[in-house]
Amino acid sequence: MIDWQQIETVLLDMDGTLLDLHFDNFFWLEHLPRRYAETHQLDFDRAYQELMAKFRQQEGSLNWYCLDYWSEELALDIPSLKREIQHKVALRPQVKPFLQRLRNAQIRTLIVTNAHPASIELKMDCTGIGAQVDAVICSHDFNKPKEDPAFWREFEQQQAINKSRSLLIDDSLAVLRSAKQFGIKYLLTISKPDSQQPQRKECEFRSIKGFADVLTQDFRL
Repeated sequence: MIDWQQIETVLLDMDGTLLDLHFDNFFWLEHLPRRYAETHQLDFDRAYQELMAKFRQQEGSLNWYCLDYWSEELALDIPSLKREIQHKVALRPQVKPFLQRLRNAQIRTLIVTNAHPASIELKMDCTGIGAQVDAVICSHDFNKPKEDPAFWREFEQQQAINKSRSLLIDDSLAVLRSAKQFGIKYLLTISKPDSQQPQRKECEFRSIKGFADVLTQDFRL
């Protein structure tokens, strides 16, 4: 049970937490392979396999999230390709009411994301959620992904958070483990970050299906 009276700061991931991860999964697993195949005159399966191999090499690094890196590596304008399917960018249910409740309770609210600045700009344009939080923090500004505990040490110094009175909600188990190692006291994960995929069953961290759960009596602000 989270005692909301103890929470001063809520740290919120963007993709898969505030936003439906379906956009990103569709882009990287379907849309990009099609465009890559067209550009490099490959069939879809060959393009898909080449991309998955390249992705695995960068998994867990900042390059994994860097649109500049992938634009150069793949000889494609990744931000422009993302805008081709921007209609798929979607807030998860009850996000805006949840953010409003945090604001009403005078709890500091920060989006903390590994997303590249160009991706952040696209999603802020599509959803407007930047206006509902106190700040949007990009890990690229620290040159470290959230999976790296060193990110959290620098983040704490910059943002002056009290980690014993902070809550992180994130769909990435690797990020939650990193935050736990650093000492963030309250941790929640999202059990269904992609609306088109089955619910995850992990129990390493307390999970919620979505923000409707956070707005129930157990999580009442």
